[in-house]
Amino acid sequence: MSPEDFKPRSLPLAPLALPAHGVVHLWFFDLTELGDLLMLGRVKDPNPLSARHLRTARRFYQRLLLGAYLGIPGRDVRVVRTTRGKPALADDDLRKRLNFNVSYSGSACLMGVSNGASLGIDLERRGRTVARPVQLALRYFNAWEHEALAALPPDRLDRAFLQTWACKEALVKGLGRGIADQLHRFAVSCDPDQPVSLLAMENDDARAWSVATLAPTDTYLGAVALRHSALRLEGFRIQAPQTDN
Repeated sequence: MSPEDFKPRSLPLAPLALPAHGVVHLWFFDLTELGDLLMLGRVKDPNPLSARHLRTARRFYQRLLLGAYLGIPGRDVRVVRTTRGKPALADDDLRKRLNFNVSYSGSACLMGVSNGASLGIDLERRGRTVARPVQLALRYFNAWEHEALAALPPDRLDRAFLQTWACKEALVKGLGRGIADQLHRFAVSCDPDQPVSLLAMENDDARAWSVATLAPTDTYLGAVALRHSALRLEGFRIQAPQTDN
């Protein structure tokens, strides 16, 4: 998916239908772009980009979106954390109908919604580099991934490492496990110029999962992992309400 595939949706949001099985709805929003139009009511913060303000705004939009799917006001949406920290709807029956996951980078957020299937999301800023990516892959990644990354020329290595990291983080979140001691238990393809694929998994069936990358903007790279044999993405971008001058 490219930035052009993310359709603009203005606030307030109309009621939303759940995606079909095998489809993930992706919602991208940038709190800096939305500015003061956060509809936070009584929330007052002299620094609109403070950590406190960003946390409050993320939760607000998360519940706003979930409420639009559930047909209830966002303030009535109850979200809990699993034992491994993954957010989920508090109601077990609702959780079977709607699964979601969210990732953020600075003021940018990406939220995914599925029709009950386990889902993981990651969002990374493009151009981010790490020191000694091949050595990090040797320490934390699957042996196949380490070999694939080590074989790449320097001008492709940083992009490949970031894509691999994003896909692996999305899959770990989809599995509902902590990241510690998990990244080497599965392998994804590492070519940054080809569609990503899940190659192998320990204690699970790789064919039961689908993984994909996306670009909500030219600045960010996203990854999605869904427990479904097929995956189709539909993207949306929240924008501020249109006002008449």
